[in-house]
Amino acid sequence: MTDNRTSPPVTVTLESGPTGTGSVDDFELFYARRALDRFRTRLGRQGLLDLLAADIEEGNAFLRESARASDGRFTAGTTVLATRGLTSQAFLAWMEKAFAGDEHALLAAHPEHYVMAPGAGGAFNVVENIGPHVCSFFMGGWGTDAMAWAADAAELLPESEFPHKMSSNLFLADGTVVGRALTQFGDTADGFTAHLTVYVPSSCPHEVLDHHLRHYAVEFRNWIVAAAAARD
Repeated sequence: MTDNRTSPPVTVTLESGPTGTGSVDDFELFYARRALDRFRTRLGRQGLLDLLAADIEEGNAFLRESARASDGRFTAGTTVLATRGLTSQAFLAWMEKAFAGDEHALLAAHPEHYVMAPGAGGAFNVVENIGPHVCSFFMGGWGTDAMAWAADAAELLPESEFPHKMSSNLFLADGTVVGRALTQFGDTADGFTAHLTVYVPSSCPHEVLDHHLRHYAVEFRNWIVAAAAARD
């Protein structure tokens, strides 16, 4: 006779030992981040690119084919973050400084950030995961010059409430546009709200979009925390 009863979940509770605050999950996250920072530092930018060359080739081929199959159509998704204790102006000032030359701060925000550095012609090169795919792409045209496509976007929020807007095309080295980004920030009584919209080729599986919404949540949360720490 088969026993179909479900076994109760196993739980582990930290009762004593460490003197610092935090859970076992907090300890693990600290050590994982420290190990990852060590590997990134030891390998360096070119070492990471060499290590991931085959993954990048495969990931870029996926994006290129997705863009071709989508024929200029994109699917949008938005992550919304609410921050208390920091203004959008303070955060964006930190971001501007980081993107101007603090690659370490940019990489530290997400485990799947591999390269974030200025590229040729004023574009910004990013090597990170898009869904399960490691990709190397460029962001360009941040600011008013790139807002033409965003002017009619359904995700565009009122200027009066979200005055800080940035938009960009995401494109491969051969110029193929493989995505878009629209970020919008508006102050609240005790902080600010960030609406972070990504556009992926419409032929991409839903998991690609959903994972990038999670990616946004992780990286922007950590950038906000870093901006607050730099202010204190």
